[in-house]
Amino acid sequence: MDLIADILLVAGALGAGLYCFILARRLTRFNDLESGVGGAVAVLSAQVDDLTRTLAAAQKTAGASATSLTQLTARAEEVAKRLELMVASMHDLPPNQATSETSEPSAGPVFSRRSQNGFGR
Repeated sequence: MDLIADILLVAGALGAGLYCFILARRLTRFNDLESGVGGAVAVLSAQVDDLTRTLAAAQKTAGASATSLTQLTARAEEVAKRLELMVASMHDLPPNQATSETSEPSAGPVFSRRSQNGFGR
């Protein structure tokens, strides 16, 4: 009886050893850096680092753009106020007499003759 128990114990130990060997080979293939999940994790980790750096640069650029846009908007509002004041002051000016005379159409073309010597009549 002890002999059968020892044979079964050795067979169980050999089976467990074979099972551990197979699991170890699968785990090394699973964690392989070139074709397994380990490679995918390494690639994803590198991409996350790149995206983090890109995001930081984009946030910095957006902050600078927002500051510049705020300054430009303030300048534009100041200029708009001055233009409104100028347009409002233009309504107070009297109409220009020279402008109204030249805007009327003339009676016809004006021709003058020159004499042979070039001094007029």
